[in-house]
Amino acid sequence: MLVALIARDKPGALPTRKENRQKHLDYIDATGIVEQAGPLLNDAGEMMGSLIILEVPDMATAKSWAAGDPYAAAGLFESVELIQWNRVIE
Repeated sequence: MLVALIARDKPGALPTRKENRQKHLDYIDATGIVEQAGPLLNDAGEMMGSLIILEVPDMATAKSWAAGDPYAAAGLFESVELIQWNRVIE
């Protein structure tokens, strides 16, 4: 199943995002379940959140992945939403 993880950063957290970015990218590579990913951008073009598409067997795995993300451990996110997603166009 595909799950969209939509996360919004806490206000003023861009330094936290930058400091933990490599750990986050390493986690993505190590876990092997991320289909697509990229930062959400504000009007100034600065990173302010994340959109990650996970391919997982169930929602519990998606929740576990989200909890293990170094960004989550660093306290970057104000909110995280996990929503089952259906790919229609590739």
